[in-house]
Amino acid sequence: MTGKKQRITPYFVITAILLVLLAIFFLFPLYWIVTGSVKEKSDIIIKAGESVKWIPTTISWDNFARLFKSQTTLFGIDMPMAIRWLFNSVFISIVAMILTCFSASLAGYALAKKRFWGRGFIFSLFVCAMALPKQVILIPLLREMSILHLVDTTWGSIFAVVFPVVGWPFGVFLMKQFAETIPNEILEAARVDGAGELRTFFSVVFPMIKPGIGALAIFTFINAWNEYPLQLIMLSKTEAKTIALGIAGLQSEMSNDFGLIMAGAALAAVPIILVFLAFQRYFTQGITMGAVKG
Repeated sequence: MTGKKQRITPYFVITAILLVLLAIFFLFPLYWIVTGSVKEKSDIIIKAGESVKWIPTTISWDNFARLFKSQTTLFGIDMPMAIRWLFNSVFISIVAMILTCFSASLAGYALAKKRFWGRGFIFSLFVCAMALPKQVILIPLLREMSILHLVDTTWGSIFAVVFPVVGWPFGVFLMKQFAETIPNEILEAARVDGAGELRTFFSVVFPMIKPGIGALAIFTFINAWNEYPLQLIMLSKTEAKTIALGIAGLQSEMSNDFGLIMAGAALAAVPIILVFLAFQRYFTQGITMGAVKG
């Protein structure tokens, strides 16, 4: 068995060092949150003359115990309020992810492969909507959801956060770019074989744009999870709050209890990490396809 040894060049060394430094730079906040959530108060608050405790001297679960102290019910099941907030965040993000991927893939396919009057104008509207600041449309969205009486109830206010996220222009823009890579000959062959529009989409188009849908799923989940301004104006009831709003409430009520705040932040980071790990393969394929497309 023969093989060439990789030469260690200055470029390779510099690249490796930069990657390690960037990894440390981006992972350090997560490390600080996780370790801070299991630290005692004396280890978190540094007094004058004391050094920073980078590693917890003792592992304490008191912060999580206090985080889960407040109780509520969901579907008749007693649970901590923090878990209810986490459930709301996950529910909003998953429902928005599913609806966005479905609607954006259909709209992107239609804009890419169908010929109809006003197609270019409609796509231009999506592009213009991408440049529109979210803060501009918050009040009109609140007015619209109030007219629909969605903000009056707990579940209604939750769906009042979901529906605006579903109409994400970037999702349509992204799926249109992926749908344009599908050869027209494949679509014509499907029609010759007697496949209708829906069967053509689900049997031919959908498998070919699956990497793009995987990338969009991650983007949509993170976008819905981080939609703090929309959540702030729509979710007024305590039971309807997301984990981000709940942590913000803890920060305003207990400004010096950083251990409790870090415990909530550590709990909030778990779903994002799991979703990225689940869709990492599709995300990488989607980014690669987008890079070589042209």
